[in-house]
Amino acid sequence: MSMKSISQRVVVMGASDNPERYANQAVRLLQAEGHTVIPVTPRPITLAGLTVHATLGEVPPPIDTLTLYVNPHLVEILAGEIIAARPGRVIFNPGTEHPAVAERLRAEGIVTLEACTLVLLRTGQFA
Repeated sequence: MSMKSISQRVVVMGASDNPERYANQAVRLLQAEGHTVIPVTPRPITLAGLTVHATLGEVPPPIDTLTLYVNPHLVEILAGEIIAARPGRVIFNPGTEHPAVAERLRAEGIVTLEACTLVLLRTGQFA
């Protein structure tokens, strides 16, 4: 039996309107678990009735968790924007890992985690 985590404001960077993409599944599962979900993608999409932001800079604080579903090259490009957003933690999902950016975030006092958001949610470890 998994315990529900405390509701968080979660930004899904690299959100997708394709139901087969993990980013899309994360948005839906986060919603089902009662979290406030803020999708971010530069593409104009409609997703689960949510307001989709084109950039992380458009998202009002606070951000409890930022979960990444973007290419590591983009993670490097977005590092400054991530630091400026001051999320409580950043989850590097499989395929998004970038050790140098993770180190920069930790140096700024931002918790980082290499994990799968979907697995964390399904096993009650997201909190």
